[in-house]
Amino acid sequence: MSKNEPVIILLVEDDPAHAEIVRRSLKNFRVANSIAHVKDGQEALDYLFHKGKYSDPKTSPRPAIILLDLRLPKVDGLEVLRLIKEDAELIKIPAMVLTTSTAESDVVIAHAHGAVSYLVKPIDPKLLSSLLEAFCLYGRNQTGSWPKGQVEMI
Repeated sequence: MSKNEPVIILLVEDDPAHAEIVRRSLKNFRVANSIAHVKDGQEALDYLFHKGKYSDPKTSPRPAIILLDLRLPKVDGLEVLRLIKEDAELIKIPAMVLTTSTAESDVVIAHAHGAVSYLVKPIDPKLLSSLLEAFCLYGRNQTGSWPKGQVEMI
């Protein structure tokens, strides 16, 4: 992904106030971007698997990054992560968890389901922007997959 290539970010967040904080923090994001915002886990799955109102890939393009809350209505974030991990194409998209949960079990399960980062709210906008930039510009290795490592709760 080049520095000038637009980056679509899928924000999966049910709390309007938290969604607005993330949107505002991305204003200073140095990579051109577009945010697709969905409000629950089922809507995220519909978007990612092109179902229902998201069936047209032209209006619901694949995101470069998924920002995912864990505590979501309909389908929780850990289940969304698990289903992403089972799909050969979706597993290539990095998922960053943004949550209020500090439970160690959530961190471990999120990592096991492929989360590349686990951030606890309230989120530092500078840290979020830096992580997004790193994943967009530098994160992919030569195979197109995301490096595995230890997940650290920040």
